Amino acid sequence: MSVTFYTPCATPRPVRLSEATRRFADESLHGRYGDDALRTPAVALDDPTHPDCLTPTQFAALSDCGRQDAAIAALAKYAPVRLCEGERICGAATCGLAISAFLPVTFGGNPFLYGVNHLTVDFFGAVREGLNALEEQICARLSAAEQENLRPRQLEFLCSAAAALRAFRVWHGRYLAATETARPDLHALLRQVPFSPARTFREAVQSLWFCFAFTRLCGNWPGLGRIDELLEPYLEADLAAGRLTEDEAREILACFFIKGCEWIQSHTPTGSGDAQHYQNLVIGGIGRDGRQVTGRVTYLILDIVEELPISDYPITVRLSPDAPEKLFRRVAEVQRHGGGTVAVYNEPLVLKALTRQGYPPDEVPEFANDGCWETQIPGCTRFSYSPFDALQVLQRHTLRLDTDTPAHFDDFASLYAAYLADLRAVVDGIATGVLDAWVPGWREGNRVWNPQPPCTVVSLFEHGCIESACSYLEGGVPYNVQSPHIGGAPDAGNSLCAIDRLVFRDRVVSFDRLMQILKNDWEGEEVLRRTVRRRLVCYGNDDDTADGYTVRLLNDFADLCAPWSHDLPVVFPSGVSTFGRQIEWAPGRLAVPFGYRHGDILSGSASPTPGTDTEGATAAVRSYCKADLCRQTTGAALDIRLFPGTVDGENGVRALEGLLRGFLTLGGYFMQIDVIDADVLRRAQEDPDRYKTLSVRVSGWNARFVTLNREWQEMIIERTEQKIQ
Repeated sequence: MSVTFYTPCATPRPVRLSEATRRFADESLHGRYGDDALRTPAVALDDPTHPDCLTPTQFAALSDCGRQDAAIAALAKYAPVRLCEGERICGAATCGLAISAFLPVTFGGNPFLYGVNHLTVDFFGAVREGLNALEEQICARLSAAEQENLRPRQLEFLCSAAAALRAFRVWHGRYLAATETARPDLHALLRQVPFSPARTFREAVQSLWFCFAFTRLCGNWPGLGRIDELLEPYLEADLAAGRLTEDEAREILACFFIKGCEWIQSHTPTGSGDAQHYQNLVIGGIGRDGRQVTGRVTYLILDIVEELPISDYPITVRLSPDAPEKLFRRVAEVQRHGGGTVAVYNEPLVLKALTRQGYPPDEVPEFANDGCWETQIPGCTRFSYSPFDALQVLQRHTLRLDTDTPAHFDDFASLYAAYLADLRAVVDGIATGVLDAWVPGWREGNRVWNPQPPCTVVSLFEHGCIESACSYLEGGVPYNVQSPHIGGAPDAGNSLCAIDRLVFRDRVVSFDRLMQILKNDWEGEEVLRRTVRRRLVCYGNDDDTADGYTVRLLNDFADLCAPWSHDLPVVFPSGVSTFGRQIEWAPGRLAVPFGYRHGDILSGSASPTPGTDTEGATAAVRSYCKADLCRQTTGAALDIRLFPGTVDGENGVRALEGLLRGFLTLGGYFMQIDVIDADVLRRAQEDPDRYKTLSVRVSGWNARFVTLNREWQEMIIERTEQKIQ
């Protein structure tokens, strides 16, 4: 019986791939290989059956870096080797503890090192030049170490890098041995890559996957960046030489996507979703030479995720007004199948934002994302972010609603000035706290970093680490970024709007009385609460007055971050996100003056508060774009949820194309569109086994709906389904 895949769209998913490849995808999506990984969750460094096991005394005598090196060596020797029937590339992250972002090696039954995530590494050099070239670079640095008077920590890092590559070679050798008779075609690939340069498209895909799989095996969750730019020259050369057809290339690339589902489990514990391992891809856009990267590989990727509901590689397309017309159409055709798998960047605006931040002009065109959607220069950036709830700052600091004596303000100007002062204290606290912890001598101009946990495998694929003899987490990369992320900005904006309207403009209620109403969670004020909910126009409806409060807040927040974004060992550019924290934050939030009660789930990222946007998707886009989003350097996400009926047929595709073009024209930054039918989601709650592959966009990641717990599921369901108007 032919395999079929769910879609909320009336138009069925196309069938381009072979039935064998589709069965491989179906097995992966239903947890066959994730279940297999859990059968060997970790390698025990103290396993007495291993001849090189460590005693407690030996383990205690090692440095953190030494323990990591011993763990990676053991992992390379003893992690299960997996070959899958019909796969066209091989290699697998087969230890289940890596699914939880640990280096899957234990001592005394416990893991002892986390992996690294929220970064995009650079596998380009490994694919194009081979790992032998990287090994030679490390050896050269070690040879020159004495003359350069390196610190002991630097020398230890270089030795660790050499040890990691030796372990990689051991792991590679085990796959060479396993494939020699069982799969001669895969054996031939591995005889060339990843240690020597890839020569063909299939070798390039194998090299990319093998480096990625080893990085994942070690518990890291990296993004992959612009793989169409990497793979396109190999495909074009193979097609021109007649070595490969486009259909064959699609099968090979589909295997790459299917193998990325290797951590899906048949019975995943519920939480915030199972497809959030940050292995994001960016496709399309221009390269360093200003020419379009968009090519055959770009469209093959869109073909694959249109056919297969694989959400484990969240994809963002770099769009610009002069992008190929075909690209707009293909993005719209994929988006109508739901899952939120394909999001979009406004490429010209992001280029402007990164240039404004001070990145070199020749590097800016190479931007990609981190684990979610925050922009960075791939392979060059140590990225993290510091989220905070702007609504709680307003409620608990400025208005003091959690005290017996809430604040009093006689006018809106003084209220807003006090709120900005409180926000400034938050931003300044983030910046000084991070700098003091990471680079304690920063005030005196000393840029020596405090020791951080070792992360050698990731550092192999980051520019600057070998050259500086410093790891990714200790200042080895060119750019160290800790982005303050404002959350709840639309909720805070709507609250400011409501206070200004109810108290200072229309004088419906006094300031002090409104504060008491909020402290009492609107108890006894149901008529007023319903009136506010019904009559107050909020952010997201293309109303200049209502939108103005959120727009002003976002622009002022960017100004507060600006002084911390230059001439420091770590920079602090602004961004806007919640990443689902509106659930986590709900218990600490109080009632809001625009009519919601304590504990209600409110806005996500820069999206309207659920239930307040009544004018459709285009109005939400217009409201969002009124802020100067170029100043939110690391990004500001807009979530759009569309009802399937609005994107049916040719008219639906054209409507989606129009929404994408409007987003670009108006100055958006990042938009993720999901097509959702709330009735289907309710059915999936009641009968999860029938909807195992149903994917939704949560925030910066995708997840299979049935792996979300009830609270997360309800948040997804309650988001307003919009029409394109």
